[in-house]
Amino acid sequence: MQRHPEVELVEFTVAPQVTPPEGGLPYHEWLIEFSKEPQNMVFFAQDLNQKLAELNVYYDDLMVGNILRPLIIKPLRRNSFIEYMKREGKLGGQNKVPRLSNDRAIADRL
Repeated sequence: MQRHPEVELVEFTVAPQVTPPEGGLPYHEWLIEFSKEPQNMVFFAQDLNQKLAELNVYYDDLMVGNILRPLIIKPLRRNSFIEYMKREGKLGGQNKVPRLSNDRAIADRL
């Protein structure tokens, strides 16, 4: 994003959190491995959420209707995705980490 030129991502995946353990509305959890983190993670998450709302009117409607709360970013430690792919026997070749999941299988393993 233009407002965060310092940010460099290694890898990411997004999973739904339908029944948050802390309670409240569901949200999308972004699990991100950064090589360079945002200077302000809160502003980065807000800007990412706003961009998604601009690009997807349905996502915006879910926010406005209080059906979904803004996304949450969980920064991961270095090599998290490589270690995950190794454990799954999918490191190398044409295997890629799915960007979006309908469940928490990948998120829970990371």
